[in-house]
Amino acid sequence: MKKIKTIIRKEWAEIFKKRMVLFTVIFLPLFLSVLPLIVLGSMGSSTASAATADLPAQFTQICSSSMTPGQCMQYYMVSTFLIMFMLIPLFVPVNIAAYSIVGEKTTHSLEPLLATPITTGELLAGKNLASVIPAILATWAGFAIFAVGSLIITGGGALAAALLNPTWLIAVFVAGPLMAVLSVNFCIMVSSRVNDPRVAEQVSAVVILPLLVLFFGQIAGFLVLNSTLILIMCVVLVLLDILMIFLAVRLFQREAILTRWK
Repeated sequence: MKKIKTIIRKEWAEIFKKRMVLFTVIFLPLFLSVLPLIVLGSMGSSTASAATADLPAQFTQICSSSMTPGQCMQYYMVSTFLIMFMLIPLFVPVNIAAYSIVGEKTTHSLEPLLATPITTGELLAGKNLASVIPAILATWAGFAIFAVGSLIITGGGALAAALLNPTWLIAVFVAGPLMAVLSVNFCIMVSSRVNDPRVAEQVSAVVILPLLVLFFGQIAGFLVLNSTLILIMCVVLVLLDILMIFLAVRLFQREAILTRWK
């Protein structure tokens, strides 16, 4: 465990010197927490006179009976932005983990690390945690800002309860970390096979595509994000994480990296 902590401290000392990484970790969660609050506040007066008959079917099927038509409209619009909180733990680690292997190779700091008696499992565990922890903390901090802001704007009640219901709490606090682990291990797999951090970052960004499909699917009314779907996603993510961790360890060939990257 001491070796893993040493790797984490080393990774953070090097990675957070990069302004782009700091910008991503700080700005993206802040932007995605403020944006739905702006939408929520701006829709307050414009939806007050909405009637139930005016709402599309996909609006009403996700709203509780205690919500007014105006609140239902607000909830539907803001819920599409809440999906973006699931994007943060996918996107933020990519910027960190893309440099975890390739970046160290370009700065010639990987070879001494691989020559130490540390095991591959300990090495990858340290790099995983160094990328996952900032992503999770940034996601939770952004969601906390949104939660406090939504309570202030709505004054509590049915709309606030809907915005902070168990579905979104599971998505942020359970599915989010699982997505971060998936993103990091996929990025480590790619990073150990390419020679350019930018290529590793661009290729690893494909893990975001399934969530974008979910985002646009809900906007179009093809999908409804509910607790059942989130729980299914969590189960699938657990299986994918196990598979990705296994593949990341198997594909990380220390000798090949040392001899091929010259």
